[in-house]
Amino acid sequence: MKSTRGDYESGDDFVLEYGDLKFTFNERDFEERCEQASVRLNFVESGLSPEEREDLVNLVVNGDIDTAMSSLGDHVRDCWPELSGPGDRSLVHWLRRLVFRGAWLDQRVKEGELDIRWDSDFGGFRYIQPRRGGEPIDLQPEPSWDRVAYTPRELR
Repeated sequence: MKSTRGDYESGDDFVLEYGDLKFTFNERDFEERCEQASVRLNFVESGLSPEEREDLVNLVVNGDIDTAMSSLGDHVRDCWPELSGPGDRSLVHWLRRLVFRGAWLDQRVKEGELDIRWDSDFGGFRYIQPRRGGEPIDLQPEPSWDRVAYTPRELR
């Protein structure tokens, strides 16, 4: 059975393209994926304010923050030398990669290529390949930006 390999679509507010794939997101979906990616990278804790989310989305979309809307934007600008870098050493690269990877995985689940199962040995949910006897897929581990993590001013 051939896979359809469709493009992910939740709206048309934001677009990410990679090769032949085009993923479109509504604003809420994109904001949530950006926040989830930054939490996964240990750069922020979940529960960002709307202004912090706006700065994060601007970072992912534009690759930097021209005008900060929150203390998160100020933090990114203050720590920019430690956050930017070539390729896989850049926070922006990894944020975009995780947003894209999450949508790609969700689309593969929707199309029946992957399934999600609890793995007690792994200690969490894993994506598995039902057509390969439930073999889990291994995702490349992501780096941590905890050394320059953002802490809201009221918590400092």
